[in-house]
Amino acid sequence: MQLTDAQRLDWLRLIRTEGVGPRTFRGLINRFGSAAAALDALPDLTKRAGKRALPPTAAEAEREIAAAARLGVRFLAMGEAAYPKALHATDTAPPLIAVRGDPALLLKPSVAMVGSRNASTAGLAFTERLTRGLGEAGLVVVSGLARGIDARAHKASLATGTVAVLAGGQDRIYPESHAGLVEEIVGAGGAVVAEMPMGWVPRGRDFPRRNRIISGLSLGTVVIEAARRSGSLITARFALEQGREVFAVPGSPLDPRAEGTNDLIRQGATLVSDVAHILSVLDPLIEHGGSSMGGMSDRPERAGTSDYWDEIDFDGTTPAAPAPLFEAFERDDAGEDDAAKAQDDRARLIAALSPTPVRTDELARSTGLPVRIVQTTLLELELDGCIERHGSGTVSLIRSP
Repeated sequence: MQLTDAQRLDWLRLIRTEGVGPRTFRGLINRFGSAAAALDALPDLTKRAGKRALPPTAAEAEREIAAAARLGVRFLAMGEAAYPKALHATDTAPPLIAVRGDPALLLKPSVAMVGSRNASTAGLAFTERLTRGLGEAGLVVVSGLARGIDARAHKASLATGTVAVLAGGQDRIYPESHAGLVEEIVGAGGAVVAEMPMGWVPRGRDFPRRNRIISGLSLGTVVIEAARRSGSLITARFALEQGREVFAVPGSPLDPRAEGTNDLIRQGATLVSDVAHILSVLDPLIEHGGSSMGGMSDRPERAGTSDYWDEIDFDGTTPAAPAPLFEAFERDDAGEDDAAKAQDDRARLIAALSPTPVRTDELARSTGLPVRIVQTTLLELELDGCIERHGSGTVSLIRSP
């Protein structure tokens, strides 16, 4: 699929409409067949919903496209050949992303590197060592342009390929002191990705939105030095929900910056003390074309991701069967049916557990549940103190919920 200029303008107008986020956009397109038809239907839909959703005018959207072009930014639409396939496979993929630099980099196997802004010297040195090794192995490094671990990962992968994901617009770099780093990334053949409009100054909730793109672009996420209430752990959570690998670098129990990563390891993340530990997990996925992402569309969206959008719930905006453009997505029906299904899935998984340790993939096979649902439900059960994790990725039931 390749959008025409007129279609791209309509897509931009629709996704820039207040109250229309990734899920609402998907539902509107699936129901009306095109962004133009959805825009025509908005006045009646918003009237019935009792909320106002006023899209930008065509002239306003054209001005954004022109401003982006002056900066060398192009808009890629979900479903187009240049849109990153790994990101497309996620539940809340942005319908449009603004890309500056080389968009071809987004189609290569990638790994995310995230961690503390207030990183230790040892943490920064280890980040550089891991990043260089991953780059030499042919992996693109994705991060969020933050101070500390993110910045070091970008700098260490300039020669081999790096992608920076912004929380704001392409012309609103945060932190401002990293504007020079953005120029270095673009000049070295890397790419800078943004979901938000030109001129958008990032707010608090925009950083978790950015984080789900960081993990969504990547086969796996490596966390280095993260406190328990770290944004890096949000990225790890998104990676888990997206069915991607999660890696964590252990640290001293006396260092608060290691509390989050050590917790991740206890929860089943792959311990990393050498680049080979990452490659041993990702190489088979790369050889099979990232086939581990094939089941990403079969899990209902978790409630946690909905906190980051104020989307209007237009009644009946999702058809019974997805349109071909959105074949990587499941239905977007929210409500009692999804809640009941989630409870059924949880009960089925609990019934399959016992005091005898069992592997996650075996649980998925025996219950018929997607691996992603199994992983997420196991995390919930672990937080409830119901299961225990053992070596080799096995889990056992220690008490009934």
